[in-house]
Amino acid sequence: MKFYQAAAVVALFALPAAAQAQSAPADDAEASAGTASSPAITISGSASIASDYRFRGVSQSDQEMAVQGGITVAHDSGLYIGTWGSNLAGWGTFGGANMELDLIGGYKARLSDTATLDVGLTWYLYPGGADKTDFAEPYARLTGIAGPATLTAGAAYAPRQEAIGKWYDTGAAAAAGTYTDPGARDDNLYLWGDGAFALAGTPITARAHVGHSWGQDGLGPNATAVSPTGTYWDWSFGADATYKNLTFNVSYVDTDISNREATYLRPSFSKGQDGTGNIAGGTVVVALTAAF
Repeated sequence: MKFYQAAAVVALFALPAAAQAQSAPADDAEASAGTASSPAITISGSASIASDYRFRGVSQSDQEMAVQGGITVAHDSGLYIGTWGSNLAGWGTFGGANMELDLIGGYKARLSDTATLDVGLTWYLYPGGADKTDFAEPYARLTGIAGPATLTAGAAYAPRQEAIGKWYDTGAAAAAGTYTDPGARDDNLYLWGDGAFALAGTPITARAHVGHSWGQDGLGPNATAVSPTGTYWDWSFGADATYKNLTFNVSYVDTDISNREATYLRPSFSKGQDGTGNIAGGTVVVALTAAF
């Protein structure tokens, strides 16, 4: 992969991947004997319903509704494991899978009272999909808090793998089932920044995101791609409203992938895979999430 420019990355909010330590008070006898409390393990999760599932700006649910959920088990040392899933449709089916299931593991370290570093790996699985669809992607993100603002800069790099290789030069070749370069391997780099700003005295948090992808300029073995046009920007901005464990979010999501740029990827890269519509165009996404 060639690096033509460095992406300026803004901001973020940190996802609660690792829990704080919670020690039960020891009784007097244990305290006098110097007995330490057991390590704390925290289990958390969420369930969501969204009007569209956008992965780095591109619809994975054919611009239709998605039901999603995840669970994380975290140790107070900073280690955590988790899983997250969503239904898929259209372009996002990865050769027939109607589901994405992510396995996640990592370590979150507190650098200071206002900064944390989170490193880990996501394994993207597509149960029931075509062969060679699953891929692994290590990530790192640095989060800082300044008053009501939370900022994050992140990087995710998927090393060379067949699942993200350029097997088809065009969408027409993919539709005909004619591999251009079967067995091809490629890598993918994604840089991003997120920002969140809590509005004092309200349940509202404003959010913004920008990301940049570098990857294969074509289609993988499942006629999809992590970076459909090789390199592109995605961004979003919106707001959350929270009540108890419920969060309602409205966001505008968009990319700089134009209809003209995506033409050579059709019919795969389109709504219903019928060769029409831009599944990376601007849209409003509405989501309701329940945390537990």
